[in-house]
Amino acid sequence: MKEFVLIAGGIYGTLAVIFGAFGAHGLKKYLDNDQLKSFETGVKYQMYHALLLIMTGIIFPFIGYSQNLMGWFLIIGTFLFSFSIYGLVLSSAKGRKIALLGPVTPLGGVLLVMAWTLFCINVAAVAEHIRF
Repeated sequence: MKEFVLIAGGIYGTLAVIFGAFGAHGLKKYLDNDQLKSFETGVKYQMYHALLLIMTGIIFPFIGYSQNLMGWFLIIGTFLFSFSIYGLVLSSAKGRKIALLGPVTPLGGVLLVMAWTLFCINVAAVAEHIRF
C-alpha cells in the first residue's frame, strides 16, 4: 500500500501540473471567470492532496488498518472531488452540464476530511509508537 500511495501521489501531482497548465492556457477562451476559478479549485485540491499522499507515503509504514484507510480515503476522495469539478466545469462549458456529478464533489470532500482526520490520529499514534 505504501508504494501505491506514493505512486498515486506522483500521478496526481503530475496531472495537477498538466491540468493547471491546460486550464490556464487551453481553456481560458472557452470558460468564463467562475468556471476557470472552479477548475483551478479542482487543480489546487488535487495538488494539495498529491503532496499529502507523498508525505504520508514517506511518514507511515501502512501496516495498520487506519493508515490503509487514510490512503484509500485520500486517493478516492481526491479523485471524486477534483475530477468531478473538472467534469462539471467542462460539461457546463459545452452547455451539457452533467448534473450527476454535482453530489460527487461533496462526497469526495467528506472522504478528504476523513482522511485528514485519520492523518492526525495516525501522526499522534506514530508519535506514541502505537499501532491500531
